[in-house]
Amino acid sequence: MKFLLVFDFDHTIIDENSDTWIVKCAPERKLPNGLRNSYQPGHWTEYMGRVFVYLGDNGVKEDEMKRTMTTIPFTAGMIDLLGFIGENKDLFDCIIVSDSNTVFIDWILKAADFHKVFDEVFTNPAAFSSTGYLTVQHFHAHHCAKCPKNLCKRKVLKEFLDKQLERGVSYTQIVYIGDGGNDLCPVMFLKKNDVAMPRQGYTLEKKISQLAQNLSPVQCSVLVWSSAIDILSYLKLLIKE
Repeated sequence: MKFLLVFDFDHTIIDENSDTWIVKCAPERKLPNGLRNSYQPGHWTEYMGRVFVYLGDNGVKEDEMKRTMTTIPFTAGMIDLLGFIGENKDLFDCIIVSDSNTVFIDWILKAADFHKVFDEVFTNPAAFSSTGYLTVQHFHAHHCAKCPKNLCKRKVLKEFLDKQLERGVSYTQIVYIGDGGNDLCPVMFLKKNDVAMPRQGYTLEKKISQLAQNLSPVQCSVLVWSSAIDILSYLKLLIKE
């Protein structure tokens, strides 16, 4: 009896967007208009690549970025929730599927000593170049029309589950915790016994209710959360059953 917990990262584990938080490192803590306006829908990773070049050009170094990123607050109740999951790793497998990047997530989880809670992190690969610039790449290629070019979370989840099955691991229930529009695709992949936990007032919750209004609701159960304590209460119930 094992449960799989799937977490988004930005606005779910942390209470901010890590990609926009890094702008605090920029001169005057803002980006030039030309750069800001260069974003095209579905091409966020390319946009962030340009942001990192701008930071590098302005002499922003790795240690300054790291200091800034590790000040991002966790979502209310998240520290308690991750502590609980860490103490019950025999019952929970736990992964992150995020449109952030490996460097940011690694810094934040390690600084708070939560990296051991997660079995795998699926996100855009990032690294510092020999000249000290942060670079980021697409996580994978996919054919899903609904998702941003660099990441389809449904594909990630499906491939992870297939790989686990090959290892002889299957899950009693999948609990998907997220907030954004790109979390809808994996939520629609969940089965009747699974649970989607959208964050209250965020895009994912709105999209799920829209589907229900259009009489094409998601198959799984839906439990809305506003503090991670709501998620913690549900997991405690789950393991009591």
